[in-house]
Amino acid sequence: MLSVLTGSRVAMSAPCGLICTTARRFTRQSPAAAPLCRLLLGPGSSNRRNMSSKKQTDHLERTASNYRQNALYPAQVCGIVTESETVKRLRIAVHPDFSFKAGQWVDFYIPGVEKVGGFSMCSSPGLLQREGVVELAIKYAKHPPAHWVHTVCTVGSRVAMRVGGDFYFDPLPSGPAVDLLLVAGGVGINPLYSILLHTSDLLRLNQSSAGRRFNIGSAHLCYSAKNTEELLFKSSIIEKCGEFPNNFTCNFHVTQQRAGVEPHLQPFVKSGRITAEELQANVDPQRTLCYLCGPPPMIEAVSKTLMDVGLSKDRILFEKWW
Repeated sequence: MLSVLTGSRVAMSAPCGLICTTARRFTRQSPAAAPLCRLLLGPGSSNRRNMSSKKQTDHLERTASNYRQNALYPAQVCGIVTESETVKRLRIAVHPDFSFKAGQWVDFYIPGVEKVGGFSMCSSPGLLQREGVVELAIKYAKHPPAHWVHTVCTVGSRVAMRVGGDFYFDPLPSGPAVDLLLVAGGVGINPLYSILLHTSDLLRLNQSSAGRRFNIGSAHLCYSAKNTEELLFKSSIIEKCGEFPNNFTCNFHVTQQRAGVEPHLQPFVKSGRITAEELQANVDPQRTLCYLCGPPPMIEAVSKTLMDVGLSKDRILFEKWW
């Protein structure tokens, strides 16, 4: 199994299985689960969990109309990885009933922090099934939840999480054929990387199973960042393209690159923004499903370009970040 931690510097880690064992003592029906979440969230947590609370702003207000699960699950950090100078990745052991679809996010509750974070999963549902963990890659910011991750969080830190989001890829076996076009800007790569990992899991399942098959054709990733240092998961993405050369391709776009590009990245790196020509070359109006995630201006520009080249609006799905 390819570890998604390959190529990153591990800051701290702990046996996730041991932490998972503790979490698995609490089931959704268990009377102990709710008090544990209240303990994790601290005094006044019931107000923070109320979606109508006046104190809730930012993520919860912006996503108030989005789907989210009812259950709020306790979780514990069991690994911390430095992805770049500005991004840390948390490996989190979760409750056995926890589930999500590739591309979704979590409400991220931190004991003693009033504001609730909103972070997309950057791991696949398959990793959750295999190891009982999920991963979040979080960029440094002064916003309290992100600031906590970068300045306070350690292995063993306890949090609580609830899954939400209408932006996901969850094909059914023998469903209609689909080609994926994934367009990411900055840390908008997180849900798209989850989708890419999930797609690779499904392709492996196709190879090993004579029964269920998923009609997945190609997946092309257009990923834009300031420089190659800010391109998250780049080594793993390139490895996926090598593992499935007939299915996966990618282009990394850098807009403010000053240093030289490492030789192994050069075949994949382009200077400048994502172009209309690249988008058009990867659009089949009958088969392409496009997922976009990044700053609102980028999403709006790319969406317009895609519609101009013939992709219908209902085949363009996006997740904006602020």
